[in-house]
Amino acid sequence: MAQRDYYEVLGVQRDSTTTDIKKAYRQLALKYHPDRNPGDAEAENNFKEASEAYSVLGDEEKRRIYDRYGIDGLRNSSRGFGDFSNFSDSVFSGFEDILGSFFGFGGGGGQSRGSRRGRDIGIEVNITLEEAYNGIEKELEVKREKNCDICDGSGSEPGRPAEPCRQCGGTGQTRVTHGFFSIAQTCPVCSGAGKVIRHPCETCHGKGRVPETRHIKVNIPAGVDKGNRLRITGEGEGGVKGGRSGDLYAIINIEEDNKYKRDSSDLIYELDITFAQAALGDEIKIDTFWGHEKIKIHPESQNRKILRIKGKGFKNLNGWGKGDFIVILNVITPTNLSKKEKELFRQLREIEQEKHKEPVKESSRFF
Repeated sequence: MAQRDYYEVLGVQRDSTTTDIKKAYRQLALKYHPDRNPGDAEAENNFKEASEAYSVLGDEEKRRIYDRYGIDGLRNSSRGFGDFSNFSDSVFSGFEDILGSFFGFGGGGGQSRGSRRGRDIGIEVNITLEEAYNGIEKELEVKREKNCDICDGSGSEPGRPAEPCRQCGGTGQTRVTHGFFSIAQTCPVCSGAGKVIRHPCETCHGKGRVPETRHIKVNIPAGVDKGNRLRITGEGEGGVKGGRSGDLYAIINIEEDNKYKRDSSDLIYELDITFAQAALGDEIKIDTFWGHEKIKIHPESQNRKILRIKGKGFKNLNGWGKGDFIVILNVITPTNLSKKEKELFRQLREIEQEKHKEPVKESSRFF
């Protein structure tokens, strides 16, 4: 079955605000939650689908990737490379945690009080066509959040730990009764933590998180193409309360080259030659991404003739071997001719006219 558009799943427009998306998801979650629809497989599927959509659209970074690259930007695709086996887990996990932040669904308030995996980060990496051909090591500047080293992520001043929340008695939840239903929701005082910070850490101001900038070296393999994504495990944002760090996704963007073009795994070069070279043949040495390459032009070569050198193109990331190096001949008409050149071309034209002149037929004789 085709993957439904996440905006369609939640019933919102693509330019909807985060608040609109959150509101739409909350209504669907209340409607289809399994606790309200026991044994209803269709409701359970709708609930999971809405939760999946919100886990992406409710996250600014994941929503940006989804808007630009679609579902392939969030899960492994045939155009991608590297290890994406766990990306879907990071995107589509934590439904109970999302619900816990709204209503307290899930035992013990979900994961809000325990460890949580850090968020994934996506960053665009600009490289040249030559760098894509040969591969390169790039240093990336990554801005992210991590646990505060002073309070070890607790948000509380060292030596003065957080105190149990008096509103919820340390459970992180309060209950609201609606008719026959009793719904647990996150405690509004402690936000589900079960504890209240009375003496905030001066470094992180009670958040438990601080921003940091890291410089990370990434090996970009030969053969990458525009839109490919490379995962660097554990280089996303730091986990919460001992949770593992998220991942960093390097999204490849390739700058245009003024000499070479790319067609799938083939490297294309247009070579300008003169009339004389096209007619008589020649051997020309050109600079390429791998060094010098001698191109042999056969006599009587025509304009736009294609020369193919096997195995000199881009490396195939999803298979063996390489593409080809394709040279397209451009026969250039000369300009700014000297008197001697003009005379030689006149002589050549006369020879051509004489060569192509039809033989004169003898007149019929009448006797």
